[in-house]
Amino acid sequence: MVDFTFTEEQEDIRRAAREFAEKEFTQELAIECDREEKYPRELVKKCAELGFHAVAIPEEYGGGGYSSIEQMIVMEEFSAVNPGLAIACLTPIFGVEILLGYGSEEQKETWIPKLCTGDAIMGMANTEPDAGSDAASIKTKAVLDGDEWVLNGTKQFITNGSVADFILVTAKTKELEWKDRHKAMSYFLVETDRPGFKATKITGKLGIRASDTAEISLKDVRVPKSNLVGEEGKGFYYMMEFFDRTRVWVAAQAVGIARGALKLAVDYVKQRKAFGVPIASFQFIQFKLAELATKIEAARTLTYRAGAVQLERGKPDPMLSSMAKWYAGEVAVETCDWALQFHGGYGYIDEYAINEFYRDAKITEIYEGTKEIEKLIVARNILSMKF
Repeated sequence: MVDFTFTEEQEDIRRAAREFAEKEFTQELAIECDREEKYPRELVKKCAELGFHAVAIPEEYGGGGYSSIEQMIVMEEFSAVNPGLAIACLTPIFGVEILLGYGSEEQKETWIPKLCTGDAIMGMANTEPDAGSDAASIKTKAVLDGDEWVLNGTKQFITNGSVADFILVTAKTKELEWKDRHKAMSYFLVETDRPGFKATKITGKLGIRASDTAEISLKDVRVPKSNLVGEEGKGFYYMMEFFDRTRVWVAAQAVGIARGALKLAVDYVKQRKAFGVPIASFQFIQFKLAELATKIEAARTLTYRAGAVQLERGKPDPMLSSMAKWYAGEVAVETCDWALQFHGGYGYIDEYAINEFYRDAKITEIYEGTKEIEKLIVARNILSMKF
């Protein structure tokens, strides 16, 4: 049986993360970033100075040297205070697992210390207008021309796309038959100041508006051969391994969102009166709070079990991480829905925090693999089991 009880040191990290978020994630800043879709650079830098975003990066590169569990703890605590600001603060290293696992020493030594200090921001560009869940169907191409790769294509919904200093980009390096298309994908490190690179910020998002999202255009972008990350043709496998690892991180985000929304609901129903009494005294509301709290605890247990198994084995369990992300995301959406319902008309106004929680929650059922993809992964694993 995997033991995932927090150690004293992990509890210290949890308390520190919560204290930072409660102090720095002010309601004023949250509303400003949400309404104006503003990237909170100063807050991101302050978070980096305390090492929260790089808690799981090895110490040799300037990180905290902890594990995925500590990374999940920070994400959960930040998200319980404000999901939008949390994701903005913790994704400046989005994709670093691929760089750590498969990048050259030169690539790692050049960029990872800068990521840890907050002097650089990275992103990862996989999704395309016609290639989302079917990640192997990308159209972006990379052609070798002498000592340089020339990249052409369009990427969509790229986290940190317009604020990153470099991005890990997937591109096809060969043309193969449909059944072998996943063997044609490679990763390239693309500095965003290279000629032909263009990022257009996406606005009008439903939620996580503090997090930068962009469309990226690559037009004859040239990078040296040394910017290939890992082996040519292995990009799809790197990506799948990355998602297996990061799904527990998104699950922790969802658990934090659900916890935060439940707290907002409890605080509100205690002080809101109807028919002369606090609505917390109504049996229906008490029952619903009990149901939500139980589901959150179940999601949290599943999430940290998936993280603990990943840590113990040294590799993720695809089925368990998919279960965690799918279920935790569903619980986050349900909890926020009921929390807003308890707020009534006030929940429909963005001056009340539950409004943003409600909108931010939905993304946990979409990115890093939609809930439908997670269910497919779980089902295929079940069907291959020997009972």
